[in-house]
Amino acid sequence: MLLRVFRWLSVLPLGLLQALGAALGLLVYALSGVYRQRLRAHLQQAGYDPQRLARKAAAHAGRMVGELPVVWFRRGAAAPVHRVEVIGKEHVDAVRAEGLGVLYLTPHLGCFEISAQMAALWGPITVMFRPPRKRALLPLALASRQRHNLATAPANLAGVRQLLRALRAGEAVGLLPDQAPGNGEGVWADFFGRPAYTMTLPARLVQLGKARIILASALRQPSGRGYVLTLEPFPEPLDADPQRAATQINHALEALIRRAPEQYLWAYNRYKRPAGAEPPPAQHGEELAA
Repeated sequence: MLLRVFRWLSVLPLGLLQALGAALGLLVYALSGVYRQRLRAHLQQAGYDPQRLARKAAAHAGRMVGELPVVWFRRGAAAPVHRVEVIGKEHVDAVRAEGLGVLYLTPHLGCFEISAQMAALWGPITVMFRPPRKRALLPLALASRQRHNLATAPANLAGVRQLLRALRAGEAVGLLPDQAPGNGEGVWADFFGRPAYTMTLPARLVQLGKARIILASALRQPSGRGYVLTLEPFPEPLDADPQRAATQINHALEALIRRAPEQYLWAYNRYKRPAGAEPPPAQHGEELAA
């Protein structure tokens, strides 16, 4: 049923769906105290004024939801990939000219779903995929990712091996590096001035898969006009130490987010402590606030 609804919604104008999504985002912000508190706290942690930015961020979070039917299910000449302006593709071409794999790192910024779809136009890409917790959403999530040149890898050891094989074959892989990993899969590293449990997988893939990192951010344009996808090489070599490498990645993501902070998913529970993980050093054994 939900799959049919999304397919039906995908024929509606992108601008209309984004506008409806923005209204939904503002409604959730008004009604949910937990959502509102977390969003405002994370903005303030990053040095932003919640009074100025919180409602804009909530509206963009709603736009992200509203645009999903189009991004996931519209195909052919009307597909949203045809409404993406790409800046920096020469950096991807340069990595491929070296015979290396491309590791795209894309934060929860703007329309991050469109980044992998664009990369699939240039060659095979494998993205790490975590199935939704609600089983009813699984058919929807799987159907949305069924497209040429786009494969998914599970978030487990078998999936990591699949990513490594793709990189060693000179293909591309994609990760959301600001997604909180499970215990044993990350380290505590600074993110906007606060320790966040950060995945170590990107550094391992670079070291073992003979790959180069490309930072990707797809920012939403006003009034449903489309997106601007910016691709850029990682600004410095990754440190061999996992904790320092994770900090480097977090700081690179911060720079992307600060270009359009209203389009970041600030309400995502980025600072949570995974079950069984040691507490962050700065907390001296106390639990992190959600």
